[in-house]
Amino acid sequence: MIAKAQEARANVIQAEAEIRKPLQAAFVNGNLGVMDYYKMQNVQADTEMRQAISGSGKALDLGIPEINF
Repeated sequence: MIAKAQEARANVIQAEAEIRKPLQAAFVNGNLGVMDYYKMQNVQADTEMRQAISGSGKALDLGIPEINF
């Protein structure tokens, strides 16, 4: 069970590394500016916050306990 969890975490880390490659290429090619990147990060954080508030998101990732009424 622990081995499967470690394998799953390794797969997540590998997938996260793959996501960064196109972002890096966009920076290098000039297709993505620094302010565009910050706006994208802000939208992602805002989306996570709204999902946590609504109870449909990953509240635990934000450090906010999920409350069930």
